[in-house]
This record gives sequence, structure tokens and C-alpha cells, in this order.
Amino acid sequence: MKRYFLALIFVINLAPLKAQIVNEKPKLVVGIVVDQMRYDYLTRFWDQFGEEGFKRLVNNGYNFKNNHFNYVPTYTGPGHASVFTGTTPEYHGIISNGWFDKFEDESVYCAGDASVKPVGTQSDAGKMSPHRMKSTTFADENRLHTQMKGKTIGIALKDRGAILPAGHTANAAYWFHGRDEAKWITSSYYMNELPQWVKDFNKSGKAKSYLKPWNTLKDINSYKESGADENNFEFGYQGKEIASFPYDLKALASENGEYDLIKATPYGNDLTAEFAKAAIKGESLGKDEITDVLTLSFSSTDYVGHNFGVNSKEIQDTYMRLDLALADFLKYLDETVGEGEYTVFLTSDHGGVDVPAYLSSRKIPSGYFNDVEENKKIEDFVREEFKVDSLIQNISNTQVFLDYKVLQEEDLDAHEVQQKIAHFLLQQESISRVYTREQLQSGSFTKGISSLIQNGFNQERSGDIVFVLDPGYIIYPEKGTTHGSGFIYDTHVPLIFFGKGIKHGSTFEHSVIPDIAPTMSAILGNSFPDASTGQPLKIMLKD
Repeated sequence: MKRYFLALIFVINLAPLKAQIVNEKPKLVVGIVVDQMRYDYLTRFWDQFGEEGFKRLVNNGYNFKNNHFNYVPTYTGPGHASVFTGTTPEYHGIISNGWFDKFEDESVYCAGDASVKPVGTQSDAGKMSPHRMKSTTFADENRLHTQMKGKTIGIALKDRGAILPAGHTANAAYWFHGRDEAKWITSSYYMNELPQWVKDFNKSGKAKSYLKPWNTLKDINSYKESGADENNFEFGYQGKEIASFPYDLKALASENGEYDLIKATPYGNDLTAEFAKAAIKGESLGKDEITDVLTLSFSSTDYVGHNFGVNSKEIQDTYMRLDLALADFLKYLDETVGEGEYTVFLTSDHGGVDVPAYLSSRKIPSGYFNDVEENKKIEDFVREEFKVDSLIQNISNTQVFLDYKVLQEEDLDAHEVQQKIAHFLLQQESISRVYTREQLQSGSFTKGISSLIQNGFNQERSGDIVFVLDPGYIIYPEKGTTHGSGFIYDTHVPLIFFGKGIKHGSTFEHSVIPDIAPTMSAILGNSFPDASTGQPLKIMLKD
């Protein structure tokens, strides 16, 4: 009798639990990455935003105010891979946008794949796939869990921003090829011909329509949250002497990559949102009870940031316009998928540093690292110290790669060579830390930059010596800005969850980028990505 009673209790309790999991799954997950979005853009431009874009996500969703990247380097490729795989470059293998492959003895691109063919264009811009990424994404796991019935579509102006998030099993990833074509394209990794809805969008002239004047959305005098429009810290566009509003994009196109110029304006984000809406309709995303995944990256914020910098009127206008695009996109989701039937998260792939020249003008320590000169110094030192001409195979991404064949031929001790090069680097101006392969492979760092370096170090693909620049120093020309470091301005980015299964609220508790993917897998009831190291952010999940 006792056994029968226990079994009965088990069956009774199991049924409602199973029903609850199925019923709470969203019909569509939209993972949004805003390229180069610092956390403080959310707070700095808050009063300029409308009620239905960023504010709707924050006020009706869950806002992680202390969210960070927990590895170096903070670049676009590793950022997108880490958001969706739930791990760091140590495991997913995307150690930069491009890196030196010591086995192939050449530089490789994170999404480049010579084995596939372009689809939608004849350009090599279509020879892309996720084959260099070693782990699954949460979208991959959703495909596997649903017996490949749940769709995955990746969209971004940048190929890597579309391809890496969507994962290995995606139905499609689409990216924008400008130049003289203005088309959304893909590769034979996914298909042999563009779907009719993509062909129709490309023929519509929508992309070409964005070569139009760019002026401020509101009166420029109301842009109190950014610096002077005319200053000495911005690149601007070829063909316009002064980097200040307004910009006649049609007149500037011929000197700025033709339709590629659209990417470097806020209109690139508008184009991305319009294409994403077409994808939802064309692929019938979120139309049944099997969860689909749309990965969506807004890349123009990065192009504008690099060009004009963190404190520019152009970056403020870009975010104010993105706020409108988000509002319109969320409204479209309400209408097509159903309000409360989808789940969205919004984050970034990295932040960005203020233009060092601007910081210097404000008496803040900052500057520029001339990598060409410094690389020559390293090579000269090694040649003189070890009496060998070709001991260094490559220097890139603040890493030094040794040639192990030469080490063996010259009977040199790798440990000694690494230590001496590391000691030399520490004597150089604006280099603050240096790590050897031996330290990173055998040590266990738990905090600070050291931990971030280790999380970004892939034993197979990374170099033998890694060096870190001082805060505020970058390898870049003396205008515009960049990213890549482990300092707060590059690691602190937004993380907002919104929609089905998400509580309303906020927290200052520390969270990290690899927590996103296992959180989404938990919501969907799927296996975590296979190399996941993050933890579900249960604080914001509904019971």
C-alpha cells in the first residue's frame, strides 16, 4: 500500500509540472546585440528616449545594471560568440575577429570559409560560415531539442554578427553586402539560393533609399548629453572637410564605399530592423507552439562609434534613432507573434573607450600605442638576445607567437624565451602587464585583468606571450575610438530581459555575458550549449 501511495503522488505531481514548462515557452526568442553599446548610453540618453523602445524594455523587463564581459579581448566576433554559446574564447575558440593561425601559418577571419560559395552575390563577401566556432549556441540546442523543427535565423549588417549567434544548425544567416549591390546575402553553408522573400526585399529598393540626408532627429541644441558637434576628435567621412551635421549621404557615397556607407550611419540599424521584420513574416517565425529563435545584431552603432567616438553628437543621434527602431520592432512583434508570447534579451558585444585624445585634453591619463614601432622593437630584441632571425612567427592582437620549429632547431628553451620577452615588454612604455603561455596554462586567476586574460586564452589558438596596455591607451589613429581591453569601459554593457517568463525589476548584482545562453536554455527547457560555463540568471525568472 505504501509503495502504491508514493507512486501515485509522483504521477500527480509530474503532470502539472510538465504542462507548466510547455505552456511557458515563448513562441519566439529574439536575441538582440547592439554593437559597441556601453552601459552608460542607456542612462546618459535616457531622457531623450521615447516610452516604447529602451524604456519599455527596462520598465517592463529585468535590467542587469552590473553586467560585464569576463574575458579579453572584447571584440565583435568573440562578443557575439560568447553571448550565444554561454562561454568564453577559452572554449568556443573565437579569440578575435581575426587571428594568426600558427598551424596554417596565416591570418584567418573568424567567419571566413573558402569551402563555401556566396549566395545572392558573386563577391567573396559571401564565403562565410560558423565553422571556426568550436561550441554550440543556445539556438543550436533549441534546434536539437525540437528535432530541428524550431527555426533559427541570424541577421546583422556584419557577417560575423549574423553567423556566430545563429550557430551551426541555423536555417539561415543573412548579412548586408553594400558596395554597388546593396543586397542581403548568405552562403552555401545554409542554402543554394535566396528565399523569395529575401529576393523581394533586395529588389524593393529599401536599402538604396537610405542614401539620403542625415541630420539630427531633434534640434541639435537639445543634445546636451554629448560634446560639441565640431571638434578635433572625429574622423567623419571622405569628401566632407568637417565632421559635423548635416551629412548628404548620397553625395558622399562614391568616396565612402557606395552603399557600404549606409552601415556607418543610423540608417543601417533601420535597414536591419526592416529586414528582420521581413524575416519574421517570410519565415513565419513565432507562428506555432515550437519556439523559434531570431538573432539580431545592430551593427551601425559600432561603425558610428569608431568613426566619431563615445562623446559625439553622431553617436547620440544614432541611439535616439535606434530607440525608435526598437519601439517599432517591438510593436511589430506584438502584432505578429502576440504581446506576451515572445521573449527578448538585449545586450552588447563590447563597450568602447572615450577618444584618448579627448581624455588627454581633460587631463585624464590616456594615449596611443604604436604597434608597428613596438613590434619592431620586440623583433630586434629577440634577434639580439637569441641570435636568431626568425624566432617570432607573428605579433598580433597584443600577442606574440613563437616559431616552435625554430625553437627546436636552435635548441632554445621555450620557458626562458617567453620569460625574457615578457621582461622586455614590461620595460616598454604604456604596457602594464605581460603573461606567458606557461602562466596562463598552469595558473588559476580568479579576479582582475589576469582572470579575463585567462578566460580569453585558447591553448590551441592563442599566442605565447600576451601583453596588456595601460587604461585609456589604444592601438588606433588619434581620432575616433575602439575597444578590446578588459577595462570597465569595454566590459560593462547592458543586459535587459523582457517578455514571457521574465519578472519586472532590476539588480546591481554582478552578472557576466556567459550567463545569457544558459538562462535562455533554462527558459526553453533545453540542454545548455555544450561548452557553457555560465549560470542561469534565476533572479529574474518567474517561478
